[in-house]
Amino acid sequence: MFWWRNEVRPGLWVAFTDTDAGNLALHVGDDPDEVLVRRARLESAAGLGGRRFQYMSQVHGTTVSFIGDDPEPPTADAMVSTGQPLAVMVADCVPVVLAGESAEGSVLAVAHAGRPGVASGIVPATVREMRQRGAEGITAWIGPSICGQCYEVPGELRAEVAAAVPESWAVTSWGTPALDLPAGVRAQLGALGVAVDYSGECTRESPGLFSYRRRQQTGRFAGLVWTHD
Repeated sequence: MFWWRNEVRPGLWVAFTDTDAGNLALHVGDDPDEVLVRRARLESAAGLGGRRFQYMSQVHGTTVSFIGDDPEPPTADAMVSTGQPLAVMVADCVPVVLAGESAEGSVLAVAHAGRPGVASGIVPATVREMRQRGAEGITAWIGPSICGQCYEVPGELRAEVAAAVPESWAVTSWGTPALDLPAGVRAQLGALGVAVDYSGECTRESPGLFSYRRRQQTGRFAGLVWTHD
């Protein structure tokens, strides 16, 4: 169920699911009832004790949503909370989980960093929102995503993204233009003084993970962050 799971600080957990957890997305043509059952099973496995992960409607935009008491999923590509468990779904894009501490307690965040999001700075925007909420000592965990040797794109698109994030420039293992989105995210985090504790495997090369590039009709796995008292 969990590709990677760790208690990264006392009472603070970060995880990324795998195909054994099943598809967790409601927008890929799956049976909604079955998706909700899988989500509930995941929440039980995480030990949320009746709490639920907050999901969002991801649109490759630049909106960072603060999650308070409103249970409705926001249309956003990043979320920040001061305790609400959070989830971000991907199948090749970069799932980024972040956590910091404020005077009031933990500040949690997740971000969906696909090609548009890396170019437009969704991850730096998330860090800024966390700091506005008082977060210090922020750490990030970059989950499994497609690697630079596998993410082939047209040369013009590579140039466009690399103009904004030079570290994303890459070449596939077969010699064609590519983008290294995880490298771009790591560079953005590094420029903001945010350490990265985990960087996951390539989704296209890992059968235990969903990958849109490997199979377009596919599910979504999740990056998760939550706390236990």
